[in-house]
Formats: sequence, structure tokens, C-alpha cells
Amino acid sequence: MRTWLGEQAQAQADRLTLWAPVAVGCGAAIYFALPREPMAVVGWALLALAAGLAMVRARLRPSGLAKAVLVLLAAALLGFAAGKLRTEAVRAPVAPPGEGLATVEAYVVDVASPGQSGPRLLLAPIRILGLAPDATPIRVRMTLKPDMPLPAPGAAIRIRGMINPPPPPASPGAYDFARDAFFEGVGGVGFALTPPRVITPAAPPPWLLGLQMRLNAARWSLAVRIVQTMGAREGGLAAAMVTGHEAYIPKAEVDALRAAGLAHIISISGLHMAIVGGFTFAGARLLIAAWPWLALRLSGKKAAALVGLAAVLGYLALSGAPSPAQRAAITASVAFAAILVDRRAISLHTLAISALVILLIQPDAVTEPGFQMSFAATTALVALAEIWPRAPKEINTPWPIRLIQGGGEWLMASLAASFVAGMATGPFAMQHFNRVSTFGLIANLLVAPISSFLMMPALAVGAVLAPFGWGQAPLAAAGFAIGLMNRIASTAAGLPHAQLVVASAPAWALPMAFLGLLWLCLWRGPLRWLGIPFALAVSLAPRPPAPDAWVTADASTLAVRQGHDAVLMRPDVKLFAAQIWARRRGLDLPADATLAAAARDGAYDCDRWSCLKRPAAAVPPIAAVWTRRRSTTEQKLTNFCGRAEVIILRGEAPPDACPGALVLDARDFARGGSAELYRQSGRWRIQWAQPLRGDRPWTRGVSDNAE
Repeated sequence: MRTWLGEQAQAQADRLTLWAPVAVGCGAAIYFALPREPMAVVGWALLALAAGLAMVRARLRPSGLAKAVLVLLAAALLGFAAGKLRTEAVRAPVAPPGEGLATVEAYVVDVASPGQSGPRLLLAPIRILGLAPDATPIRVRMTLKPDMPLPAPGAAIRIRGMINPPPPPASPGAYDFARDAFFEGVGGVGFALTPPRVITPAAPPPWLLGLQMRLNAARWSLAVRIVQTMGAREGGLAAAMVTGHEAYIPKAEVDALRAAGLAHIISISGLHMAIVGGFTFAGARLLIAAWPWLALRLSGKKAAALVGLAAVLGYLALSGAPSPAQRAAITASVAFAAILVDRRAISLHTLAISALVILLIQPDAVTEPGFQMSFAATTALVALAEIWPRAPKEINTPWPIRLIQGGGEWLMASLAASFVAGMATGPFAMQHFNRVSTFGLIANLLVAPISSFLMMPALAVGAVLAPFGWGQAPLAAAGFAIGLMNRIASTAAGLPHAQLVVASAPAWALPMAFLGLLWLCLWRGPLRWLGIPFALAVSLAPRPPAPDAWVTADASTLAVRQGHDAVLMRPDVKLFAAQIWARRRGLDLPADATLAAAARDGAYDCDRWSCLKRPAAAVPPIAAVWTRRRSTTEQKLTNFCGRAEVIILRGEAPPDACPGALVLDARDFARGGSAELYRQSGRWRIQWAQPLRGDRPWTRGVSDNAE
């Protein structure tokens, strides 16, 4: 057994570098999981220690286990240091909570993806009345009402609305949107109460901001032109895939794509970069080969790689360079660079270099579902390609037989690739989004050739020709492909049980599943199959019991559990947050607001300001008061005392209010954020969101955000 294990370990001699980015990611993940923020000097000290370990390894040249320990420990320290130094580099002012109405004068940097309440703008504030310049966020995301005009990027506007810090997690342990905003430089979010009015600024914007706005204005103009040419239904999705602007995609279309497991088509990421870079590379190589004089004097493969690299970088600029597109562009650039230095473009070592570069530039990517899913899928696909059997090609085989054989091989490869990619991304989809698309594999198999061979190439050609007025024909072809894809998505979404809701597993399950997947992909030999039970951790881990009630961070609404259903007290308030909470706990929500109101009225007696449990209803004995008006709150408290075990107040409770009940008021939620309540043996236990987030730069203050 010792001999056999030694042979298995020896087989990994050239695989150590594959585990270096894994160690860097683990170090960064440890940093982001800390309950308190370490001092800045810790980052520099660990960076120096990582360099010292690397020097020891280079000087002593250890072998075997000692070498692996030194390399992986140095990489983990490097990941931790990168996370800390990145945090210090992006620190920026955050809007104070509870400031109320504010007048903002700002440049429109870009038209952001729409939210639940309407379109959104990314603003670079010139000034916010009431805030000092050193306390003004460098970026603010503002939601407009659906009927308000959308100013183009580059315009200077004045707008009046509510501005708050970025929102905290919707429920304890849920995804932290404020952390994303912190690393994107967004220090405030809110909603507009007045339409934006164009103004003339006193001074021009900084040159770098001006350049960014000019590029975004060109992107927005192209998106509008695509929509006008193709129509809103197909054009909205086409504009999103070309420019990254999702403002024109109909909501029903997004819902159908999501239910069919095709929502990844919308976000510009690895698939889009691979198609654009791959087709540009293949086209350039074909043109060079078709010109004998040039083909004899130039390396067609390397020249095509340069053209493909330029196409990827151009597409990155055209897409607005969101984080997923940046990571995909880095991966594609490393692949083309490998061709330029005579290395394999697609290999686990190339992928490891890409992951290492991304994690050192953006260590916060380890917390993002997009990074986790894309690299899990890509690693699994490259590992599949590494072990895929390659049969010897026959000589002088008749072309009909070769066509049949090639079609069979392509079908098997497509089935295997879709299955492996789905299995690799499944744990993350279940844990982060709590959805399983039952027919996602079939839908992706049907859409893959449409998107790869027609939709994306036609969009690429149409986007290039559209500014000259010649893009109608390729955009029409792209519209035909998008129509096919939408029909596939709507058919899959309309099938029974097309989308299943899965409760989130305990927090430890996802890291274990990720490491299990990596073990399956990176380890060479039969011991790789030891990773299977770990890779299935999210599926196999027992779910914790669902809470009896949930309250938002500002106590503006709550929901209670009634069997496997979630009953919303205010179905029209914070619906997005309620959906996140219900899915995380595996609960079903009513299909529309009418059904939600009917379910609530059957269990609770509600008026404009409050809700109280009906005597005969089998729901938790909870009451809630939505108003902050002190006189109304005191009046409601007098009525609710003795009739409810828990009373939720949006305002502040008077001293010694309802001594026999658990009273939670605005001060409690300001400290703790959103909450989940569990009733156990006649007593109530509360799980607050803020203690789980810790004391980090992105957790300071709880937002009363209605975005």
C-alpha cells in the first residue's frame, strides 16, 4: 500500500503548480471570512513572509512533501495579503445611513442593469448637498421610476432622491451585496424622486472619467441602435450580449431564460469571450492560409493569436468591462499568450495561470458566484478534454462515413461537456440561487450550436457594421437566432416542474464541494474519485430547520412560515429580499401579489399600519407595526400587548413596552440588520445578520434602502 501510494504521489510531480492558485484562493477566502478587519500592516507582513518562503524554497530546493508545503503555504499567505491590500486600495467614502432626501449633481457614468423597481444609473457625484467633499461617495447607483427619461452616459444631471449605504444581506448568511459594491467603488444607492435634469457643470470631468464616459456613450448609442434595428424583444437581448446594457430586455424573457437554465447567456463572460476570440482566431488563420505568399513568410497561428487577442480586448472595452468580462478576457488572453510562446492554449496549466492572475488582481472574486461557477465549469471541461479518448483517424474513409462518425463524436462530446459543466456548476447554483433548472441540460444542448455558430458571430459582424449603417443583414440573422433561443427557453420554462427550489446547505458545504470538484479535476490517477463525496456536499448535507419568521433590515416588512409556504405581511414591499429569503429556506411564495395578499389575510388581520395574528390561524403569534409615527406605535402597542409573543416595530419602542412579549424596534435592527426568528420550546431565538458579517469595511452601517 505504501508503494502504491508513493506511486500515486509521484504521478502528481508536475501538478503542484495547478494547486498554487487553489492555495491563493483559500488564503483570500480566509481573509474575507474573518470576523474583524486586520490592520494594514498584517497584509504587508504576510506578503513579506510569502516572499521569504519562496526564497527558502528556491535556495534549499526541497523535494516531495516539503516542497509542496512551502509552495502552498506561500501561495495561501499571498492570497491573504492580496485580499487585505486590495481592500486598502479600494477604500472610499460610503453614504451615511438615514440621511433622507438629498440633491445630487453628478455625471452619468453609465446606464446600469435595471433593478426590481426600474432602470438604474451609475453616477459620479460632483457634489451631494449636505455631504462634505471628503465624505462624498465616488460612485452612486440611482434607481429611476419606469416613466423617467434615461440620460445618456456623459451627461451632467441634477436629481433629488433618497441615498443610503449599499444594502446589507437580505437575510442572515445570505449573499452580501454591500461587499460587491465596496469593491466596485459604489458608496451609495438609492432611488430618484424627481426626473434627472441636465445641467452645465462648472468644470469638466477628470480626463480618465471623461474617457470612460465617452466610451460608455458610444456603447449606449450602439445598444439603442441595435434595439431600434431589431425590435425590443430580440434587440434587448442582442444589445446586452454586445454592449452589456440590459435595460431593454423584457422581464418575461429574463424569467424564461432563468427557468430554462440559460440566464448565463445574458451576462458577458467566458462563453461570449470564447466565441468572439475563437471565431476571430479561426477566421484570421484561414485568411492567412488562403494567401500563400503571406502564409510562407508568417506564422499564421501566432498572427491569428494576436488578432484574437485584439478582438478579446476590443470586446472587453465594448462590453463596459464588468468583472465577469474582465476575468474571461484575462483567461482568453493567457490562452492566446500561450500560443505566442509555443505552449498549449487549452490546458490545466494555462487555466491555473489565468486563475492566479485574476486572484492576485481581484482576490475578492473568490466570494462571487460568477467566478466560482465559471472556473469550476472551465476546470471541469479542461479536465474532461485531458482524459477524453482520441481514436486514431482512418485513412481514405469515404466522406459520408466520416460525416456520420464526426457527427456522432460531436454529439457525444456535447453531451459530455454539458453534463460535466452542469454538474460542476450545480452546487453553486443550489447554494447561491437556490434554483435547479430541470431541463437546463437539454436547453443548453439545443442552444449551444445556435449561439456558437449563428447568434454570436452575427452579432459580432452586426456590431462592427452597425455604426456605418450596414448591420441590418447580420443583425437580422442574429434576431432569428435569438428568436429560436427564446422559443426554446419559453418551452422549457413552461414544462411542469421546470424549476425546483432547493434550500441552502450549511455554510461549510460549498467550500467542501469546491475543493472536492478541484480534487476530481486536478488529481491524476484513481485517487481522484475520492473527491466525489466531497463534491456532493451541497446535495448531501442536511438542511438546517427553517425559521418561523424573517424581518428585513429596516423592519419595513416580515414573512412567516406556514408549513412549506412563506406568508408575506406586505407583498408589495421588499419583494426581492423576501424572494431571496424564501428560496434560501426552501419555502414557496405565492405566484402573484393577489395570492400573497389572500394568504396573508387568511392568517393575519392587517390594516395600513400593522398586522396581528388571527386567533384561529396556525401561524406564529407575531404582530408588526410599519409606521415610525410615535403616537400610532404606542396606540398599536397597547392593543397588541398580551395578544402576541413577538412585536416588530419599525419605529422606536417606548420604555418598558409590553414586558410579557419580545419587542424588537428600530434600534435593534440598526444594530443587527435583518433577522430570522425561531420558536423552540415556547421560547424565541433570534439570528441577526450583522454578527455573521463581522466588523469589516463593507459592513459599517445598515442601510434602509428601498432600491
